[in-house]
Amino acid sequence: MTRSPRLLAVRALGLGDFVTAVPALRALERARPDHVRVLAGPGWYRDLVRSAGLGWRVLPADALRTPEWEGPAPDLAVNLHGRGPQSTVAVEALGPGELWGYAHPDVPWVQGPPWPGAIHDSRVWCGLLEYHGVPADPEDVRWTQPVGTSDRDDTVVVHPGAASASRRWPPERFAQVARRLQNRGFRVLVTGSSGERALAERVAAEAGLRSGSVVAGRTGLRLLLHLVARARLLVCGDTGVAHVATACVTPSVRLHGPVSPALWGPLVDTDVHSCLWSGRRGDPHADRLDPGLAELTVDAVWQECERLLGRRQFPTKAHQV
Repeated sequence: MTRSPRLLAVRALGLGDFVTAVPALRALERARPDHVRVLAGPGWYRDLVRSAGLGWRVLPADALRTPEWEGPAPDLAVNLHGRGPQSTVAVEALGPGELWGYAHPDVPWVQGPPWPGAIHDSRVWCGLLEYHGVPADPEDVRWTQPVGTSDRDDTVVVHPGAASASRRWPPERFAQVARRLQNRGFRVLVTGSSGERALAERVAAEAGLRSGSVVAGRTGLRLLLHLVARARLLVCGDTGVAHVATACVTPSVRLHGPVSPALWGPLVDTDVHSCLWSGRRGDPHADRLDPGLAELTVDAVWQECERLLGRRQFPTKAHQV
């Protein structure tokens, strides 16, 4: 009996990184419909794969270690993690029939394109596939099965956290925006991870939000996706949940600090996503508030909230999660 060919893609990163890789993963599905497709990444990617309507099996893995692969080596392995060399070497150890990745002087056996530099992340990975003859659309990011807007509620999600301090707008400013949103009659929910619960509680307390407004640390990933998909608006920094808003076509106000929205902002539906940025670049991993992000005022953020909430028509979501 002839076995089905196997395709391995490596993308062991965060929430936003998954969303920006969806166009490349969809392109691989279309190009290799007969392959058994395996995505090496965090185990919690399973909910994301399902929500995005993708046909991949998730193999829990750390991108800088060789995945615990069973059976014959992959016929094709695609490094969607980075430029290497560590991630490329980790995949090469499986002995794939073909290995696609970006060229790097430390892995000269990989025949790939040069690293493209400062372009949008979705374009990075679609460009890798285009080099190998696979058509890929970096704007193919919306999640599937369009539905109407009747199930959008009057919730606004405020997400004050981010992975690094440089990308966290001050909590007292988030609180001022949250207070104004509640005064306008919206139900405000403050989201975040369990490690961000204290931050979320501070925002809620300073804003005078109603009891039960803090859901940080109390929602699994699937519920977080559901909340963002149904919300009238998301207010957040440059972090993973912003990309979920892009996928769900949920209007959003995003506060960019050290990194330009041209690299991590939305490529589609830009009329319903407001990306505020001072124009100053900095270190996205720094342990203190980025000076450019500090320049964004409460009034500027509130003005964009009012503009998006005042729309007569709301965009249709892309997927019911």
